[in-house]
Amino acid sequence: MALIANSESLYLSGGKTGVLLLHGFTGSPASILPWAQGIHEAGYTVSVPRIAGHGTAWQDLNHTNWEAWYDSAESALLSLKANCDRVFVAGFSVGGALALKLAQIRGSEIEGLLLLNPSIFDERQFFKLVPLLKHILPSIKSGVSDVAKGDAPLHGYGRIPLKALDSVRNLWKVVERDLYLVDLPLLIGYSINDHVVSPNCSHTIIDNVTSPSIREIIFERSFHNVALDYEVEDLIAESVEYIQDVLSGEFERTNESDENELIDAEFDSIVSQLSLDESHPTTYLDELDARGEEHFEHPNPKLPEVDQSARIALFSLLGGPAYLLLEYTTGFSFFGTGPWPGVLLFIGGVVLSIMRLARNEDDEFDDGAAV
Repeated sequence: MALIANSESLYLSGGKTGVLLLHGFTGSPASILPWAQGIHEAGYTVSVPRIAGHGTAWQDLNHTNWEAWYDSAESALLSLKANCDRVFVAGFSVGGALALKLAQIRGSEIEGLLLLNPSIFDERQFFKLVPLLKHILPSIKSGVSDVAKGDAPLHGYGRIPLKALDSVRNLWKVVERDLYLVDLPLLIGYSINDHVVSPNCSHTIIDNVTSPSIREIIFERSFHNVALDYEVEDLIAESVEYIQDVLSGEFERTNESDENELIDAEFDSIVSQLSLDESHPTTYLDELDARGEEHFEHPNPKLPEVDQSARIALFSLLGGPAYLLLEYTTGFSFFGTGPWPGVLLFIGGVVLSIMRLARNEDDEFDDGAAV
């Protein structure tokens, strides 16, 4: 049973284009309700599922993991696709990580991504202690809602379940690792005064996805939850404009034919820079062809000659340890001398090798002058 107002799953019927909105960790659909309503008013069908373990009591969240949260998002996506011809996925905070995971697995079924202060890692030292703390404490007190406007409605838990938080860390790892799989048009917005998620998360996403087009929005007056803050109208307007641009074909996904055209263009560019002046009897390309027909002889360098002293040194270095091993394992002793023949043989090999090395260095630096 939901204990937070407006925390139930929300489905707003509209046109044949649908938008799936995913809320963040410990939050609920109430945390992104104005965003969802604004997109719906523009004529789109909007689905805002309540992710497993959310919107009830924080203890319920500790009995779930990121795989269950992903299942909630995926089920909502499939339901939305059953009623819409084209579908976008949007995510806020950890919901942004789930949106990226959907794009990595079901990208061919999605038109584009909208991310708001997406969370894919946290560099604060506390998070390194979570795997241990989760066995000691079931939860910790959550901070105040990160909304600059103030008076934000209750939209999430007042405590952070630590077992669930540790599962968030696992989600972050797989999402960040596979960012290169995201090849959808992308709208990404982040707050420069976010006290929950570092803007570095957004920068990392921008730098590592393979999206053919990325539109970046920076919120200067709002904190983490822009959908409940001063710039919610800007968020809605930018989202609607982006969706319309993708639908109109302004932003297109890179496909195989595009890649082939790019390769052909690069080749033409290279060829155009070669010397193709007809005043010369042959062109550079002709010279390349001619070189390809020339007979290539593999080098056959002579192996260095091994002199008598080198053979003796090698025999001593190998024979000494071999004698010691034989004496140690079988008790064999040459005329009752124990291990000493092996020791002396090895030492002699070392001394001889040093003498040969010193002689070679003298030869290398000899300038030919006679004394």
